Amino acid sequence: MGVIYILLTVSVIIGVAFFIVFLMAVKSGQYDDSYTPSVRMLFEDEIVKEQTKPSTDTKTD
Repeated sequence: MGVIYILLTVSVIIGVAFFIVFLMAVKSGQYDDSYTPSVRMLFEDEIVKEQTKPSTDTKTD
């Protein structure tokens, strides 16, 4: 039964350590995306064309 307590304690310590390292990485800007904004203007036309397709509904008066 003592082994379970040791394993539980070690796993919680490792989990907290990984969480702290993750928070440090986020604060340092490691996950900031600096590539997409510079390329986004090249692909905006395709997005606009897909959204503004003419409708197939026709009016009959």
